[in-house]
Amino acid sequence: MRGPDFQESQSGFFSALVSLFASSGTLVCCAIPALLVSIGAGSVLASLVSAYPQIVWLSEHKETIFAVSAISIAIGGFQTLSNRHAPCPTDPELRRACLTLRKTSSRMYMVSLALFVIGGWFVFIQPLI
Repeated sequence: MRGPDFQESQSGFFSALVSLFASSGTLVCCAIPALLVSIGAGSVLASLVSAYPQIVWLSEHKETIFAVSAISIAIGGFQTLSNRHAPCPTDPELRRACLTLRKTSSRMYMVSLALFVIGGWFVFIQPLI
């Protein structure tokens, strides 16, 4: 039987997963197109936009995408930090699963934070340089 502590770890995993999904949206809308243009692969970007015209809509609404991503990452970070020292079940198998899930959640949160920073760099800082 799984206890409430294991469920708290699962909610931390879910929030980290949502953060990762939201931050990857910043890459699709902004960082990948900027990277393609900066390395001289504008024709690849044109082909990508013709195949997936939604990328243009995402690029037009980049401030909203970054705001939603920032809120999602902040909630995920709070959830990850609050679950960091939560107790795990005493059953050895469930304890191992709880600790593995907690470690995975933390890593996913760090990856989502890195993706968000990379996307923010390409959208807001790189054009100023």
